[in-house]
Amino acid sequence: QVQLVEAGGGLVQAGGSLRLSCAASGRTVSVYAMAWFRQAPGKEREFVAAIYWTGGMPIYEDSVKGRFTISRDNAKNTMYLQMNSLKVEDTAVYYCAADNGASWLGLSARARYTNWGQGTQVTVSS
Repeated sequence: QVQLVEAGGGLVQAGGSLRLSCAASGRTVSVYAMAWFRQAPGKEREFVAAIYWTGGMPIYEDSVKGRFTISRDNAKNTMYLQMNSLKVEDTAVYYCAADNGASWLGLSARARYTNWGQGTQVTVSS
């Protein structure tokens, strides 16, 4: 089991920036990839970005490409999401997720991830 704790959410004006962090603990040696998802009120939880824990190119949902950057610090067992040029439509609860090893499911597939954080609220005002 992997425990995940997000931090860094808050209220920001449109055009501003926030950096989210996700600290992992527990059986982290089993993690192959981690991701960020988000869920806006009344909507399904959707993929935002993902990264392999040992390297390789990250992937992004189209609407955040060029604005968000996912990264990781293996020494600290922490993943980050740098969010720039924030838009009102980025408002959501952001969740950190981790898998439990290699999977045939793609990095953007919600079903791939079996470990989830509690979520952190990001609110972008106009």
